Amino acid sequence: MTEPVPNIVLYIAFAFLMAAMTITLARLLKGPSVNDRIAAMDLIASIIMGVILVYSVLINNEMYFDIPVIISLISFIGTIAVSTYLKQKNE
Repeated sequence: MTEPVPNIVLYIAFAFLMAAMTITLARLLKGPSVNDRIAAMDLIASIIMGVILVYSVLINNEMYFDIPVIISLISFIGTIAVSTYLKQKNE
């Protein structure tokens, strides 16, 4: 009933994710403000989650599906911590 995803689609997804990672790393390094850098860090976490999921589909192993959930939780807690720190620093 479910057909496997062709490998070329997964390789194209990897290419797009790597292009997004390159652009995001440039924003992280050049970001004119701290807010831009925080947003870039969140986007990098999301891109890494996408890479892990595409890789999991590529090797046909669902064991890696739990890792992006953990990364998203850590990323969320980190963003809240940095935002709270910056808010207290500015007051």
